[in-house]
Amino acid sequence: MSKRILPSKEERHKHFGSVPPIKGTKPTKKEDMPDLQNTPKDFLFSIQQVGVTNVKHPITIAADTIPSQQTTIANITMTTALVQERKGINMSRLTEALHDRHQSGWTVTLETLEDFAKELADRMEQPGAIVSMTFPWYFERQSPMMEKPGLIHADVTMKAEVSNTEKTKFTVGMTAAVATLCPCSKEISEYSAHNQRGIVTVEADLKADTGFEQDWKVTLLDAIESNASAMLYPVLKRPDEKRVTEQAYENPRFVEDLTRLIAADLYEWDALSRFSVECRNEESIHLHDAYAKIHVDCETNS
Repeated sequence: MSKRILPSKEERHKHFGSVPPIKGTKPTKKEDMPDLQNTPKDFLFSIQQVGVTNVKHPITIAADTIPSQQTTIANITMTTALVQERKGINMSRLTEALHDRHQSGWTVTLETLEDFAKELADRMEQPGAIVSMTFPWYFERQSPMMEKPGLIHADVTMKAEVSNTEKTKFTVGMTAAVATLCPCSKEISEYSAHNQRGIVTVEADLKADTGFEQDWKVTLLDAIESNASAMLYPVLKRPDEKRVTEQAYENPRFVEDLTRLIAADLYEWDALSRFSVECRNEESIHLHDAYAKIHVDCETNS
């Protein structure tokens, strides 16, 4: 059986509705095109943030854990302020600047993020800019008894907010999963106790004059995991599973307990000016989740 002879690709496109481009009357060269964004006029209000969000892009990060350097995918928001006398910003400059940084081989740290935010404000000729990134951070973990290694991750957020009138504001955050065992269940049951996976989210403002010698990712992760009933592991053999199960039983935690214990660790970290801790337990014997959240201002002790 012979194959059908189809029309050419050009004819197929015409058949499905494609038409040739019209001869336009507007300029095609950039230098001849009007720049509406930079048109000077009173536009009623200034805007605190305008830019692009939900930008997926590879970044390189460093850590005090193994692997010490890695490439991950960040969800990025890049914004600048907008003065009242400008209609808008040239948003293409934001992603253009991001690509330039990527081509230069930059490693994203709080310091380089601050530098990038300042660059965006300068490019846009605006008084300030904010850059935030959320990404999975992978680190190696060994099982507690057999020491079997594997990679596990936490979701990390870092943000730099620069202004030509104030010090840079740094915000960091982390969402990590832990194991929790119910104290009430342990107390009232003849044997066993129900447990669940707890999802912990921490957000904290760093003091700009503290310095960043300490790997804040490791510090946040330790505050979250060391106060849980047990940590999670990528690889567990039977001796490991026995140890983790018993450890959880030895360290029962209500969601209220976990929130307060993490807050205590963070409160003792002098680098923070304020923070919040949110804990959500995915209950194993309920359809709903248990939830708690705490806000602490370290400078006012409230």
